[in-house]
Amino acid sequence: MTLGNAELYRLKSDARRGLLENDLILQRFFARYGAQLSVEDGKVLSQLLALDDNDLMDLLIGRKDFVVGYETEMQSEAFKVVLQKLREK
Repeated sequence: MTLGNAELYRLKSDARRGLLENDLILQRFFARYGAQLSVEDGKVLSQLLALDDNDLMDLLIGRKDFVVGYETEMQSEAFKVVLQKLREK
């Protein structure tokens, strides 16, 4: 099941970050995949957007593959898929 308009709008609002680089990556992601995001994808994105800007940036550019405190969540297939899509150039 795909995300509804309200949930997608909330995620896009939460995606406005303090680092321009994060903003650009997230905007590109939503332009490509926003219309097809599942509820599970939305949960993963919510977890990612709860990270501080520097930890999020490290994940998005591949400098890190995990963040302390999220090791279990990051092992899920849904998390890996969303992170891979976010890392696409």
